[in-house]
Amino acid sequence: MALDSPRMRPEDLSRLSIADLRDRFLERNCALSAECEAALQNDGRAGAREVLRQILKRRHENRAEGQRLRHLLRFEQELWDRGVTLVAGVDEAGMAPLAGPVVAGACILPRDYRPRGIDDSKQLDRCARERLAEDIRKNALSWAVARAEVEEIDRLNIYRAGLLALTRAVQALALVPEHVLIDARKLPELRLPQTPIIHGDALSLTIAAASILAKTARDALMAEQDIIHPGYGFCRHKGYPTAEHFEALRRLGACPIHRRSFQPVREALGLAPLQGDLFAPPPPSDEDGGAESRAGRGEIAGAAAEPGRPRTLVGARPV
Repeated sequence: MALDSPRMRPEDLSRLSIADLRDRFLERNCALSAECEAALQNDGRAGAREVLRQILKRRHENRAEGQRLRHLLRFEQELWDRGVTLVAGVDEAGMAPLAGPVVAGACILPRDYRPRGIDDSKQLDRCARERLAEDIRKNALSWAVARAEVEEIDRLNIYRAGLLALTRAVQALALVPEHVLIDARKLPELRLPQTPIIHGDALSLTIAAASILAKTARDALMAEQDIIHPGYGFCRHKGYPTAEHFEALRRLGACPIHRRSFQPVREALGLAPLQGDLFAPPPPSDEDGGAESRAGRGEIAGAAAEPGRPRTLVGARPV
């Protein structure tokens, strides 16, 4: 956004040094009139023309970014236009790793929130993810991070454990959403209107924000586990099935946070293969409030969170 500044006449530009031009129009982002643009275009100094080139390049990038963000908000905008105010996005990280929990993030964002550079967390480098995660936590109307533990993954299967983590994240929000956007699935035990979006973390800004919260939280947790369980390289591969991880499994065997239901871990332990499908979706929920219903409400029996570590992290913007 351009800053207000004393109106500059085209003839004034020639009296400014190139450093002054850069400071005024690139560093401080002061407004530049069409007449001044023309003056810079005709300025005999190559440095002045370069300043104009960079101004126009930035303007084009800002316009393109604005269009990209509006495109990322098309699902949210449709709901806002229908009068739905509190739209939550939810996504998970850590379905494929051989070790560690599956972590889910959920958030409700203000309508005017446009974080520059936001994208599916998998498309961002670590610094960009951490910068955006901090900004999302600061600006979200409400956000939460939750997880399903390794023991729950092994008992339920990874698909159902992922649903459990997603449900816990939405239920942990300080504000109750009126609608939930989710990547490619529905949460059968969540009694809220939902829209599953295939590749939602690349098509919805709110889901992308949730994916960033989930990914950064899980990465931080696995870095801690690298200290508790040294030698596996968790701080680098975050539990994913890499060559380094396979070598560590062969050399050290499995540690307590390895998923015993995953075949490479079972092989390292000398266990027989499981016959079930790790990614089998849950059956339709019963009306009798059975075990699957309790799991959806976050009440499933089994492993508790680690001592001293909450299963959910939550936050909300002060009003």
